[in-house]
Amino acid sequence: MKSMQNIRKPAVAGSFYPADKIELSTEIDKFLNNAVESENRVPRILLVPHAGYDYSGQVAAYGYKLLQGENIDNVVILASSHNYPINGVIADCSNSWETPLGEVELNQELISKLGIKKDSEPFVPEHSLEVQLPFLQKGLPAGFKVVPILVGDSDSAEMQKTAALLAKNIDENTLVIVSSDMAHYPSGGDADKCDHETIGSILTGDVNKFDAKIAELEKKDVPNAVTFMCGKPAVEFGMIVAEKIRAGDIRLLNYANSGDVTGNTSRVVGYSAIGFFEKDNDTKIKKQKLLEITRESVESYVKNRTIPNFDKYSDLDEKSGVFVTLNINGTLRGCIGLIESNQPLYKTVPEMAVAAAVQDPRFSPVTVTDLPKLEYEVSVLSPMKRIKDASEIKLGTHGVKVQQGGRSGVFLPQVAEETGWTLDEFMGHLCQEKAGLPADCWHDPATEIYTFTAQVFSE
Repeated sequence: MKSMQNIRKPAVAGSFYPADKIELSTEIDKFLNNAVESENRVPRILLVPHAGYDYSGQVAAYGYKLLQGENIDNVVILASSHNYPINGVIADCSNSWETPLGEVELNQELISKLGIKKDSEPFVPEHSLEVQLPFLQKGLPAGFKVVPILVGDSDSAEMQKTAALLAKNIDENTLVIVSSDMAHYPSGGDADKCDHETIGSILTGDVNKFDAKIAELEKKDVPNAVTFMCGKPAVEFGMIVAEKIRAGDIRLLNYANSGDVTGNTSRVVGYSAIGFFEKDNDTKIKKQKLLEITRESVESYVKNRTIPNFDKYSDLDEKSGVFVTLNINGTLRGCIGLIESNQPLYKTVPEMAVAAAVQDPRFSPVTVTDLPKLEYEVSVLSPMKRIKDASEIKLGTHGVKVQQGGRSGVFLPQVAEETGWTLDEFMGHLCQEKAGLPADCWHDPATEIYTFTAQVFSE
């Protein structure tokens, strides 16, 4: 049982959003129902406001609308402190955060990988992170974890280093939230003009252009304006992460200011929802390259016993687990892979392709006469996540690894779809046939169970 001091209690329930569970849930449902889904894809990074729900909740909903029911395991929330001076980047050391909708566990394992300072004190009163949680709790399946981070002023080199480390440790099932409001207290007309200039700089994806635009606006004599982006360090950090994970298709989802809600446009605060997406073309090119590497590796090795040099694909530098599957007329001909790899994809894939062709003990090695008939499939894996109970497994979405003692076995996510097995059947076959353990070993507390997801694509 968690000790009370390790649960961060809500600081702004009852002021920024309703403290009553039913009232809060109903209000978020209203916002989400009113929001128009402008994209049919899931952002890797989402910039949303953090004011009271009465003012900015509807704008935030345009971002959160895209997350409903999606398989997101971790959410990194970036914000800037409103109460404490922050130097660099810090994380909270609580075990979980509480809202009227329940508790959300912090991913302390991921926080440790980032190697950043931990200090709970600045997080205790901070609203900008807290207000994001109820939206996440309403939109995502249970069990997701969060990483709350406060970003303060820091030199460019430090920010680049930390952002690179974060980018290295997140996958397609990790969402980054950037929490920030925009212009504070100019008139509605001035806010609209200035905020859209700022939004334009964010849409370029160039953090230097964003910084330059904020500096330009700060030099202007805009009546009553005190800031043009209150979470500027967090936005800078988020844009650097976006560049490193290649989330370069940036779209404005919604914009409004507080005057649009209150009717008082003399002094307003601006709000935007902005999505950072992977470029569809970049994803297609990545898949094409990996399939080309797979085919060329197998054909070269079977014909000449050599594996080509693929340095021309060095942009495929992601270090992920990979499985290569070979089929003939839809029937398995070989499948070999690694759950994790310390090498970039352009080096791991050739090795796994050749291994699937000539080292799978269930099949004789692929021959030259087999080559024209081979069908190639590549699965790029997310990092492993240990789970407490098999009930957390989503068949068709999660791949699963079981491990007990020196024995282990793995099924890819597509196994459940191809077989139509129930969870009991899936786990029984995995334990017995892949791990060489009793079919019911997954019920044994000594058995470790891990899940992962996979990007699966074929020619």
